[in-house]
Amino acid sequence: MTLGQHLEQIRWCLIKSAGAVLLVFAVSYFFADHLFNFMVAPLKGILQPGQSVIGTGVPEAFIVEIKVALVTGVFLASPIIFYQIWRFLAPLLRAVEKRLVIPFVTATTVFFVGGGYFCYRVVLPLAFLYFIGQYQSMEVSPEIRIGEYFTFFFRLILAFGVTFELPVFTFFLVRLGALDYRFLWRQFRYAILTIFILAAVLTPGPDVISQILLAGPLTLLYVLSIGVAYVFRKKA
Repeated sequence: MTLGQHLEQIRWCLIKSAGAVLLVFAVSYFFADHLFNFMVAPLKGILQPGQSVIGTGVPEAFIVEIKVALVTGVFLASPIIFYQIWRFLAPLLRAVEKRLVIPFVTATTVFFVGGGYFCYRVVLPLAFLYFIGQYQSMEVSPEIRIGEYFTFFFRLILAFGVTFELPVFTFFLVRLGALDYRFLWRQFRYAILTIFILAAVLTPGPDVISQILLAGPLTLLYVLSIGVAYVFRKKA
């Protein structure tokens, strides 16, 4: 394929991915109130009587509903997004490897949604328990703005969804011969440094707790990726 053909392929992959997200977004917007209650549950489960989630801006509720529908669109449309990524990578693969399209789309979707769910069920309650506890230690009653909450929520849950893809992409890079377990092991110390830098960039705000909560699982995923690279390495 020429450079122009590659660019055209990228353009259509992006258009189809965006179209899938927008379609789910349009449907999800009508259920934004129910989705809002689901997404805010990790915080409300921590709040004590007298503490609340508030809105302070005139368009804030509308903007939050858009964000709720958008993140729902990204997660529900993720199989189509990963399929478009596969279509872009397909010219690099051999005929036997192109048959892995269903395992690739299934695995990437499961890990992406699983990372978001792990963040929702485990990381967010722990993070909110710590942060609300800081208010209580200062004898201050917290009133959390919904806009600030969802900025924190979206960035953290998407960060976990993306970083949980590491073992899957390691597997396919190993099968393509672009990576091996020896390289991953030699770069372990640099990987740890990179992980904490990424955690600082991906997590909202300068708080150390959310950075550690992201860097810890990401380190375990890197170790898992080394194991995946060893088990599925190409043998001479």
